Amino acid sequence: MAEKTRYTDEELQEFKELIEKKLAKAKEDYKLLKATITNSDGNGTDDTSPTFKVLEEGASVLSKEEAGRLAQRQQKFINHLEAALMRIGNKTYGICRETGKLISKERLRAVPHATLSIDAKNNQK
Repeated sequence: MAEKTRYTDEELQEFKELIEKKLAKAKEDYKLLKATITNSDGNGTDDTSPTFKVLEEGASVLSKEEAGRLAQRQQKFINHLEAALMRIGNKTYGICRETGKLISKERLRAVPHATLSIDAKNNQK
C-alpha cells in the first residue's frame, strides 16, 4: 500500500472542529487579556497612603506589561490556528513543510497548528 500523502476529508473535518474549538477559546482568552490591560474598574489607590499607592502602581504596571506579553502570545497563537484552518481549506493541512510527509495525528491533536513533524522539529535543534 502506498504511503498516505494527505489526510482524508473526514480526518480534515475532525481537525477543523478541534481547531475551531481552540480558536474560540483563544479569542476569548485574548479578549480577557485585552480587558485586563485597559481595565479601569475603579480599584484605584486614591484613598490610601502614598507609600502603598507607589507600590500598588508599580505592581499594576508590571501586571499590565505581563498581560501585554501574554496578549501578544495569544494573538500569535490565534494567527497560527487561523493559518491551520486555511491549510485545511486547501487540503495541505498536516503535511510537514520540511519533509513533505504527513505529521502524525497524535502530534496534530496536541499541537493542531504544527507545520513540522517531530523528526523535522528535532532536526532543527
